[in-house]
Amino acid sequence: MRGIHKGNNSANSSQLNLNECCAACNVWLRWRLRWRMCNMRMASRIMHSNLWIFIWRRKLSFLLLVSGLVLLGLWTWAILIDTTNTPALSVPSANAEARERQQQQQQQATGYQQVHIIQKLIAQANRVLRADRLKDNAAGEKAPTVQRLGNVRFLRPTQAKKAPLPLAESYLFEQERLKILEQQQRQRNAGMEELNANAEDERMLSSAERQTQYEHDLQRMGVPVVAGIGPDGPRAPNERLVHLDLKGAPPKLSFLKQLLPMLRALGATGLLIEYEDMFPFTGALQPLAAHNAYKADELRDFLECAALHGLSVMPLLQTFGHMEYVLKLEGFEQLRELPESPQSICPSQPQSMALLEQMLTQVIELHLQCIGKATPSAPALPIKFTHIHIGCDEVQRMGECQTCRQRLRSELFLSHVISLSHFVRRHWPHLGVVIWDDQLRSMSVSELQQSQIGSYVEPMVWVYASDIYRFIQPQLWDTYAKVFSSAWVASAYKGAFGESLLVPPLQHHLENNIRWLAVIAKEGGRFAKGLRGVALTGWQRYDHFAILCELLPVGIPSLMTSLSTVSKGYFSTNPRDNDLLRVLQCVFQPDSRRSGRPWLELHTNAHHSQLFAVCNYPGHMIHKYALRLYDKLAEVGAYLQQTREQSAWLSDYNVRHNFSSPLRVHELTARTPMLMEELRAMAREAQQLLWEVYDEYTVAEFVEQHIYPTIEALQRQLASGATLLQRRTWPQRPLPLTLKMQEDMGLVTDRQQPH
Repeated sequence: MRGIHKGNNSANSSQLNLNECCAACNVWLRWRLRWRMCNMRMASRIMHSNLWIFIWRRKLSFLLLVSGLVLLGLWTWAILIDTTNTPALSVPSANAEARERQQQQQQQATGYQQVHIIQKLIAQANRVLRADRLKDNAAGEKAPTVQRLGNVRFLRPTQAKKAPLPLAESYLFEQERLKILEQQQRQRNAGMEELNANAEDERMLSSAERQTQYEHDLQRMGVPVVAGIGPDGPRAPNERLVHLDLKGAPPKLSFLKQLLPMLRALGATGLLIEYEDMFPFTGALQPLAAHNAYKADELRDFLECAALHGLSVMPLLQTFGHMEYVLKLEGFEQLRELPESPQSICPSQPQSMALLEQMLTQVIELHLQCIGKATPSAPALPIKFTHIHIGCDEVQRMGECQTCRQRLRSELFLSHVISLSHFVRRHWPHLGVVIWDDQLRSMSVSELQQSQIGSYVEPMVWVYASDIYRFIQPQLWDTYAKVFSSAWVASAYKGAFGESLLVPPLQHHLENNIRWLAVIAKEGGRFAKGLRGVALTGWQRYDHFAILCELLPVGIPSLMTSLSTVSKGYFSTNPRDNDLLRVLQCVFQPDSRRSGRPWLELHTNAHHSQLFAVCNYPGHMIHKYALRLYDKLAEVGAYLQQTREQSAWLSDYNVRHNFSSPLRVHELTARTPMLMEELRAMAREAQQLLWEVYDEYTVAEFVEQHIYPTIEALQRQLASGATLLQRRTWPQRPLPLTLKMQEDMGLVTDRQQPH
C-alpha cells in the first residue's frame, strides 16, 4: 500500500512539472509575439515618417507634377468634348430652322461647361506666366494658343534682365477672356444674336431690296410706311426742338430736369418753352403770373441745367391771339379786340404794343441773364439762346373793332408782327424772331413781299395731321420760299387729336412725324437757307379756358418714339440702332421671325404698345396708371350706356314716369356701388402718383375732370334706381305725357285738339 501511494505521489509531481513548463512556454511565446508586433509597428512608423520626409523635401516637384496632371486632364477633357460636338454641329440638315434650333440647344447644354473649363485653364496659365515669366522669347517659336497649352516651355528664372514679351503673346489669354465674355453676352441676348446673324445678309442686299425689307419690318411693327423714308433716305433735320406747354398742368422743374438727359440722348437739340402765366412776371406785370408760377431762381437753375445737357432754349410768348391769360384780368380788358372775348388783343391801341414790349423784355432779359455767364459746373457751356417765338397763331377775332375795321386784316397782321419784330431786333440784334404760319396761308405773294416780312421773321409751319399737303399745298411752299430764306416746321407728340384725351394715340403722332421727314426732304431745297428744323409740340390745353388733355408723363412714350425717329431721319427697326429701349430702360423682347412677334407693336385703334408697360423711366408709373384709368372709364361708360340707353327698365322714360320693375332695377344697379368704390380708390392712387410730378392744384384738376364726372353719373344712376324702388303701386296704361315734355316738344293731346 505504501508502494502504491509512493508511485502515485511521484506521478502527480511529474505532472505538475510538465504543466509549469507549458505555462512558461506560453508566457514566453506571448511576449515574443508582442515584441515582434512592436518591432513591426515601429518599423512601419519609421517607414511612413521617412516617406513624408521624402515628400516634404520634394514638395515643389510633387506640386508641379500634380498641377501638370490636372491641367493635362482638363485639357484632354476639353479636346474630347470639342471633338465630339463638332461633327454634330457640322452635319447638314434639310431644314434650316431645325438646324438652328439644334445648335442653340447644344450650345446651351455645353456652352457653360466649356467656358468654365477654359476659364480654369486661362487662370492657371496666367498665374504661371505672371509668377515666373519663364517664356523663352529668343526661341522664336510660334505663340501657343489655349488649345496647345502643353507646348509652352517654362525656364528657370535668371538674374539677367529679360526682354519684354511680345504684345500679342503677353495679352494672349486676356484676349481669350474677352472672347469668352462676348460669348456669354451673346447667350444672354438671344434676340440680339439673331439680329447680328441677319446683319450680314442685309448688307448683301441692294438698296432697293433693303428698302423693301425695311418697309416689311415696319408693317409688322405697325409703324406707318412713308415712301422714301428709310436707312438710305434723306438725313435728319438739323434742329430738333421739344415743346413744353406750361399753360396747363405745369410739371415740377425737378421732374423736367430728369427728362433733359433722356431728350438729349435721343437727339433733341433744344427746348421750345411756352410759359404763358407760369412765367414769373414782376412789377406792373405781376398780375399776369399765376399763383403757382415758377420762381425766377428756380427757372434760371432749370435753364442752366438745360445748357449742361447741350440744349438750346427758344421761349414762346403769345403776342396776338391766345391772349386770354392777360385779357381776362381786370385792368386789361380794355385792350381786347372785342369786349366780350379775351382771345385776341387789339393791335390798333398804343397801350397794346406797350404791354407786349414789357412782356417781351422781361422774358428775354431773364434768359439773357443765363447766357451772359457760363454755369459754374460748365464754364465753357453757356445757354444757347438764338431765337424767340412770338406766337401769332389762330387770331380768331381780328379786324372787328371800330378802329381795326378801317384796315385790311392782312395789313393789320403784318404791321403788328413787323412792329414786334423790329422792337426785338432793335434791342437784341442777335435774336431771330419766329411766328406760327397759319395766318400767312391766305395771303398772296405780293402782299408778303411788299411788307418785307421775310426780313423780320421766320415762319414755323405747323400741321399735326397725317396728310400734310392737304393743309400746305406745294403752291404755298413755293410762296413761302419766295418770301422767306428759311423756315421751321412743327409736328406733334401729344395734344393734337382730342381736346380731352387721356392717352395720346402714339401711332398717329409717329405717322405725322415720319411724313414731316418726307416733306422736309422734298421742300427744304426750295428755301435759300433750307429748313432749319422741326419742333415736336406737346399741347397741354387747346387754349387758356380748355380742360387738360394728355399729361406729359403719359405722353413720354409718344415723345421719345417720335423724337428718336426724327433724330435719325427714319424709324430704326433694329433695336441695336434704336436708342429707345436703352433710354426708356425697357425690358428687351427679341424680334424672332419664327415667333412672328416684333419688339414693338403698334395698332391702329390702340393708344400704346405693350413694350412701354415694361419700361422704367421718369413718370412711367403715371403712364401705366393712365392706361388702367382709361380702361376703367371705358368699362364704366359702357356699363352706364347699357343700363340707361339699351336696357328697358332704367331708361330716361322709366325714370321720368317712375315706372319700372323692381327686380330688374336691382339687377341693373347691383354693380354701381362697387364701381364707385373702385373709382374712388383710383382717385386716391392718382393723388399719390401725380404728387411726384405736379402740385396739388393740377392733381385736383385732373381728378375733377377725369374721375369725378363718372362718379357723379353713377350716383345719379343709383339715385334714379332708388326712386324707382320706392314705388309699390303703379298706374294703368297708357301713361300720361309729362307737362314739361309737351311744352318743350310742342305736342298736343287729344283733349287739347280743337273740335
